[in-house]
Amino acid sequence: MFKIGSFLALFFILNCKAQVKPNDIPIQDEVVKYTFEPVATGIIIPWGMVILPDGTLLVTEKSGTLFHVKNDVNTEVKNVPKVYKRGQGGLLDIALHPNYEKNGWIYMTFSSEGAEGEGGNTKLIRAKLVDEGLTEIQELYKATPNTTGPNHFGSRIAFDNEGYLYFSIGERDKKFVNPQDITRDGGKVYRLHDDGKIPADNPFVGKAGAKEAIFSYGHRNPQGMIKNPITGEIWTHEHGPQGGDEINIIKKGANYGWPVITYGIDYDGKSISDITEKEGMEQPLYYWLPSIAPGGMVFVTGDRYPDWKGGLLVGAMKFKYLELLKLKDNKVVSRQKIATEIGRVRNVFQGRDGYIYFAVEQKGIFKIIPN
Repeated sequence: MFKIGSFLALFFILNCKAQVKPNDIPIQDEVVKYTFEPVATGIIIPWGMVILPDGTLLVTEKSGTLFHVKNDVNTEVKNVPKVYKRGQGGLLDIALHPNYEKNGWIYMTFSSEGAEGEGGNTKLIRAKLVDEGLTEIQELYKATPNTTGPNHFGSRIAFDNEGYLYFSIGERDKKFVNPQDITRDGGKVYRLHDDGKIPADNPFVGKAGAKEAIFSYGHRNPQGMIKNPITGEIWTHEHGPQGGDEINIIKKGANYGWPVITYGIDYDGKSISDITEKEGMEQPLYYWLPSIAPGGMVFVTGDRYPDWKGGLLVGAMKFKYLELLKLKDNKVVSRQKIATEIGRVRNVFQGRDGYIYFAVEQKGIFKIIPN
């Protein structure tokens, strides 16, 4: 039974931390100026998605299937690597090389068994799509060691303006082991060349025992990653525990604090840390109390959605809507619900056509059509 003392402790922690800005921004109700057009159905947990130059979609399904969606037909792509299907693990993100039309490279992350002991961990590969099958599959990174834990695989992928490849790996639910240790995988954002080589100027190159692909550390479970189209910076969001989901701007060699500092508490109501900031650790650009369970995010550009332009759209899986965050000088100044009660929004992105697409568990992919 949940004891009164535990309840009071939970109330005190949440309310004390709720006084810390920027979380005092109330969310506005939905203003309906759009309709939703189904683009793909029959995909149970759509995780990652991209639009190919011909306007067709590639969609990863967490259970391990890659779908090529064209003319309302879902075709299963052949020769997709086997995934380690456990808990939050599966086939995760997908991204196209910035010069995809010239080189054809497709990048994917997924939970993989590999040969590093029982269980699985996150792997990054690249491949090409030929005749509805993957070819030239290359392993670029595999986190170690494998564990049988079901949680916190990450993972998202993004490219910056210089062509570097970034991807995230969650701390595999080992918060006091992995995220603060640069000699271990997990709880990190990594940076590679597009062929998997480690850049010579990565922050921990040459450090004894370090995983040299690491670009930043102290993360919990980043499941959103996007390049800021104005500044070129890589932005992420990550799942907090009970409270404390965060948006962060990724900096070279920076420590984002988990679990030493956090705005959340554990699921049993106990405190994880009694501090929310510490010298040498980054503060989030924004955090949520209570948690929204963020899934995917995208900056809105172009003129199809003039009221949203310049804002950041984030899926709120817990509350089953999209959240629009308006920004000024890298600060959130307003919040608004979009697609209220649509379902668990796992991902959102802007297509080459300027339309916003989002993925909803159990329902599929939708396109937002402005009225």
